[in-house]
Amino acid sequence: MAGLAQSGSNPDVELLYDINGLAKDAPHWFDQVMEFVGEFGLLFAMVLLVLGCWWRVRRRAASGEEAAVSVAALAWAPLAAAIAVLVNVPIRGFVERPRPFRTHEGLEVLVAGKNDYSFVSDHATITMALAVALFVANRRFGLVGLGLALAEGFCRIYMGVHYPTDVVGGFALGTAVALLLSPLAMALLTPVTRAVERSGRAGWLIRRRAGSGEGSGSGRGAGVPGARGERSVEVPEERDLAA
Repeated sequence: MAGLAQSGSNPDVELLYDINGLAKDAPHWFDQVMEFVGEFGLLFAMVLLVLGCWWRVRRRAASGEEAAVSVAALAWAPLAAAIAVLVNVPIRGFVERPRPFRTHEGLEVLVAGKNDYSFVSDHATITMALAVALFVANRRFGLVGLGLALAEGFCRIYMGVHYPTDVVGGFALGTAVALLLSPLAMALLTPVTRAVERSGRAGWLIRRRAGSGEGSGSGRGAGVPGARGERSVEVPEERDLAA
């Protein structure tokens, strides 16, 4: 299986040279930015995106049950990424595809020390697993995550460390793990988040406590007091869970 994409006439290799060729024409500072973004920056941005979605969920949840389900879906995102990377370990060992710069000459390699196998891309796998799991929890945040995952895939090819099919394989693996194991994950995680929500000290991890002052005065998801003797009016909340 190590002979994947060995021929220079292979569209996979041609696309690799086309995208990586942009690095040769770009200024050195831009290549350094792409190296940082592709190696660390987009992964960090995905983590911040998941945390931002968690913060929104716990502030805007209409009820404790909805909050528990939404937070369980968000908790699945990093777990899905970790499982997908573990699944990739035997895949890499089976395919044994060398990095493209070890087989093809003339590539602009922006990251040194990449001597492990190439198929499939861990970075593409992690970001797509996070993005798909995030999309299940919240479509708006998930769409942003999908955009970041696609950008990650482009960066890995631009940096000369992966073939396009390495990236596509990573996207497929991350998506499959995040979606196929999601029902089981939700069945296991939701009771945990509900128990945490009911706990005294850790309940803030699931839902913002009433009167905590976070987002106070906005009128979203809380009773709007009227005149004395009048009943409060409940403002309906948007449900964040996409699935």
